[in-house]
Amino acid sequence: MMNSIIHLENIRKSYFLGKQELQVLKGISLSIKKNEFVALMGPSGSGKSTLMNILGCLDTPTGGDYYLNGQRVSEMQDNELADVRNREIGFVFQQFNLLPRLSALENVALPLIYSGIPKKQRMEMSMAVLEQVDLSDRSHHRPNELSGGQCQRVAIARALVNNPSLLLADEPTGNLDTKTSYEIMHIFDKIHEAGNTIVLVTHEEDIAQYAKRIIRLRDGVIETDKRTLEIAPAE
Repeated sequence: MMNSIIHLENIRKSYFLGKQELQVLKGISLSIKKNEFVALMGPSGSGKSTLMNILGCLDTPTGGDYYLNGQRVSEMQDNELADVRNREIGFVFQQFNLLPRLSALENVALPLIYSGIPKKQRMEMSMAVLEQVDLSDRSHHRPNELSGGQCQRVAIARALVNNPSLLLADEPTGNLDTKTSYEIMHIFDKIHEAGNTIVLVTHEEDIAQYAKRIIRLRDGVIETDKRTLEIAPAE
């Protein structure tokens, strides 16, 4: 478990419909080290979204142990999980989830408000991460004045602003065209090279190839777990 940012031991997740048990995850064990770039793949119903929610402390397992950065989070209460989410995890979603009335800079600064950081410092930190995703020149634009790719860059910057231990990206290119998808993945590449740990859920093979390791789920279990060749997709 040393050097692992994520360590799962026999993670199970069931939902109950009346007395009927629906097993979604059937004993997932895996470790992800710091600075790994991992893609989670699998057909619809394979359990990848459920696993992502557990990794992101948005849901708790029915059984098994989950350690995040050495903390046993599988047994935590909701308020403790919320604290871990704010400190340790940055989220990037398919839908961007930006607030329409706020500028790009203000959207990025949102997580820092919950951390109690003074406004001047919030704006400086937010501008720094917007520069990281090549969007500092659009910092005062609202989401409706930005393209889909630019909105996703804002969302990535917002996920990075708290300097999280782990970046979770759920279908981050799902709403984007091919060219823009590759541009976004190049940004994830840069973030990974800077030392961040990334777990990406995708159903697109060419996007998954950007990761250095691909874990495929099927019917609630790990089907394969392989390193990728160090080759980026042809453009």
